[in-house]
Formats: sequence, C-alpha cells, structure tokens
Amino acid sequence: MNKRYNTLNAYYRRLFGEKIFKVPIDAGFDCPNRDGTVAHGGCTFCTVSGSGDAIVAPEAPIREQFYKEIDFMHRKWPEVKKYLVYFQNFTNTHDKVEVIRERYEQAINEPGVVGINIGTRPDCLPDETLAYLAELSERMHVTLELGLQTTYEETSALINRAHSYELYVETVKRVREQAPKIEIVSHLINGLPGESHEMMLENVRRCVTDNDIQGIKLHLLHLMTNTRMQRDYHEGRLQLLSQEDYVSIICDQLEIIPKDIVIHRITGDAPREMLIGPMWSLNKWEVLNAIDQEMERRGSYQGCCLEENL
Repeated sequence: MNKRYNTLNAYYRRLFGEKIFKVPIDAGFDCPNRDGTVAHGGCTFCTVSGSGDAIVAPEAPIREQFYKEIDFMHRKWPEVKKYLVYFQNFTNTHDKVEVIRERYEQAINEPGVVGINIGTRPDCLPDETLAYLAELSERMHVTLELGLQTTYEETSALINRAHSYELYVETVKRVREQAPKIEIVSHLINGLPGESHEMMLENVRRCVTDNDIQGIKLHLLHLMTNTRMQRDYHEGRLQLLSQEDYVSIICDQLEIIPKDIVIHRITGDAPREMLIGPMWSLNKWEVLNAIDQEMERRGSYQGCCLEENL
C-alpha cells in the first residue's frame, strides 16, 4: 500500500537502495535529568530503564548486543545485510567525548553498518562532541534524534523535562552550523498532561517552522508502571487519549508537516507488562491501519494544508 506520508521505510530504501535494520543499543549512558546534572528523577513519563525496555540484551557488551539484535531480526528478514546502529536508551551524548567515541566505535565498525542514530537531549551536545559527530558524518549516515516532547514551557515544567524550547531551537542551529551533514529528528509526545488537540498541533507547527529538521517522531504517551506520571493519572491531572482522538490528532499533524520531512514514527511500542494505558496502543497495526484509513477518507496527505495556504 502506498502511504499518504513520507515513511521512514521508504526513505531508507531510497537512501540505501534496500531494506535495512535499525539496531537498538543500550550503551550504558545516564541522563542529566536523572543524575543531578540538570535535575533529579528524570521525566515523569520515563521508566527506570528509560526508552530501552524492548532491547534484547541491554546488559551485554555493546558488540554482543549488536549481534543479538540482528540475529533476532534475521528470523523475520534473513535477507537484510545493512544496519543502522541506534544508540537509544537515555542520553547518548552525556559523557566526555572520549567515552562517547570509545562506545560508538565498538558497534559502528561492524560489517554492514552504514550509519548511526543517536538518541540525545539538546542540553548534551557541547562543541567537542559535535566535532566528533561531524567527523562521523563524513564516514557514514548520522542522525541525531533530539528529544523535545513539547514546545510549551508549562508542560515541560510539569513533566520535569529540565530544558527549554529556546535551548532546543538554539541547539538545532548549532548542529546545522557545525555538522551540516547530520540529519536531525525531533521527538514529540501526543497526550501529555494538560495539552489540548490544538496545542499538540501547535507543537508540530513550531517544530517544523522554527527548526531546520529532516525528520519527526510522533509518539503516543504511554503511561507506564513505576513512573512519576502515575500520580498525575491517579489524581486526575492526566486523561489518556482514545484511539479515535489519537488518529484524528496524527492525521491533523501530518497535514501540516512539509512533504520533505521524513515521518520516523506515528505511534510507539510499550511492554504489555509495564503498560497502564492506553491499552489500545498494544494493537500497533490496527492503529497504523486506522491512520491510513482516515487519511484516505479525508482525501488528504502529508503537507496538504500547507499547499492550500499558498
């Protein structure tokens, strides 16, 4: 089926000429929002294990993690021979550049690796780290996945994000100036406490208007066990989105995202045993199909509302 938005799978096939694996790795980094560098406790939606709950062997050495992950993926797609190493969990530029270099190089020199995706925060990219990433971008495809989550300062304070939207904008400009070959992907979460449908649309508008980015990840808020956000939910400050509302929000967001921006994700995964809700999110393909069907029903596609305003 031809999608009505610029999918990551299609983009990678154009870029690399074939299907590739994105191989998630836990490189043992911490987060400045957890270790006291900028705050304690982490974002209120974050679990003890961060975003790496689905990594096959997070405690294993980095090179071993890489091969365990691709062995697992090859069970379904044995023909894939090219890989992107995805340093996913916590903040993967939160250390001295010497440490970052040593950990990255353990995986990116393995056969078949054509690029690296780095999950990080805008407050963890000093000049010396950017210089190393610029060097890497001359060797392979480099993507920085910058956690933003919201453009609203009141929401950011509520979820203990511990950085401002202004800093995010400044960081994107610095990356563009110092490492122009790097692709930047912005992360946003739909369904954060207190954010309305219009605020979620405005998050996307600001993100694609204020920042020179090449991709965007749109996540559903997953309420997980052992997170500080549980209290917001139990005290009535958080209302979980219905599937119908989420599909409507995503379709509205897609319609205001320029066609050239790659949609890296429009939903997410959460371990069933840790998920409080929304439980409908466990049916990932049902959600994706519902988004496709709604776009088709509307006769709309990515960026169509921008064309109407020309």
